[in-house]
Amino acid sequence: MIGLDVARALAIFGMFAAHIGPEPSVGGPMGWLMEVARGRSAALFALLAGFTLILLMGRPQPRTGRSGRQAAGRVLIRAAVLIVLGYALVLLDTDVDVILAFYGLLFVLALPLYRLTARTLAIIAASTALVLPQVLYLLRAAVDGGSWADTLIDLDPLARITDSDGVLELFVTGEYPALTWFSFIVAGMALAKLDLSRRDTLVKLACTGAGLAVIGYGGSWLALYLVPGARAAVSAAAGGGPPASAWWSDAVGEEFASGYPAWLLVAVPHSQTTWSIVGNTGVALAVLAVCCLTVQLTKDHPRLLAPLAAVGSISLTAYVAHIVVIHFLGADNLEDLDGWAPLPVFLAFTVAAMLFALLWTRYFRRGPLEYLLRAATAPARRIR
Repeated sequence: MIGLDVARALAIFGMFAAHIGPEPSVGGPMGWLMEVARGRSAALFALLAGFTLILLMGRPQPRTGRSGRQAAGRVLIRAAVLIVLGYALVLLDTDVDVILAFYGLLFVLALPLYRLTARTLAIIAASTALVLPQVLYLLRAAVDGGSWADTLIDLDPLARITDSDGVLELFVTGEYPALTWFSFIVAGMALAKLDLSRRDTLVKLACTGAGLAVIGYGGSWLALYLVPGARAAVSAAAGGGPPASAWWSDAVGEEFASGYPAWLLVAVPHSQTTWSIVGNTGVALAVLAVCCLTVQLTKDHPRLLAPLAAVGSISLTAYVAHIVVIHFLGADNLEDLDGWAPLPVFLAFTVAAMLFALLWTRYFRRGPLEYLLRAATAPARRIR
């Protein structure tokens, strides 16, 4: 569990880096780290959501009967709260692509699978990663090429309430469409079925993650070089962006480019392609395995990882707080603020999060928002 919290903290800090850190264009080791954080930290966050879902529904044995119905009720209430909270954060009008509403929807979609075995869940994750990106590409092309989407949005009460694309955004047009991010949460559910206290399991998991990363990013690199005209088409789709980095970097752009089938060959973190899902899942698996191994190796010195574990234990609070602070600082684009440099601001956010988390968890078991979320799920106890 400490390893899980450490991984959550790394996901949160990765989001800090993507939202307020230096641009990858600074180059050097710092630019590389900022590039790695983009998209991959959100994928790790989603994968850990799947792990959390299994914890909520019973681990190692799934809850059944009344206990199972109550647990499912708590999950559904939690999902609803996350969706509302996500849209509330969007109203702050920052440049952050808020993941919480998508996160809540993924909980709802994945809930029926919680009793399945690790093998079955892994097969579902792999199958959806192979198939759904192509379905999403076709749907986005249809949205761009027809007026039916506007009609659907006009009829969608969620779209009217939130002034967004509503359900269409959550499944198709959003930054974290459920069609392609479903694979991450199911992969996390499969992980939660494994015994991660065993060192040999963690080593195998790290090797599997590394292998998937090589397949995802390496496969994209090979495809872009071997498929005739692919690099030129990707460059055109990105408005002239550098196709040479399209196998791993968002320098080529993050938008899913309809009308350019070659875009399905890239592995840009937010490209919603099979290659990107496979590569990002591999990174997430490796990070979680390394975090758990590190906890085992430092078990005699628990204070070494205490700041990270503390942040991970209040990850919802840390995530929401950083968006609220960005809003009040007016720091959507730090380069436009005199005297504000991205790296010091990123470090300040990171250190502040660790200090607050350490102080809070010294006296309280859960974070502020985690307590509120738990209180919101209390009515589920009345389910018979």
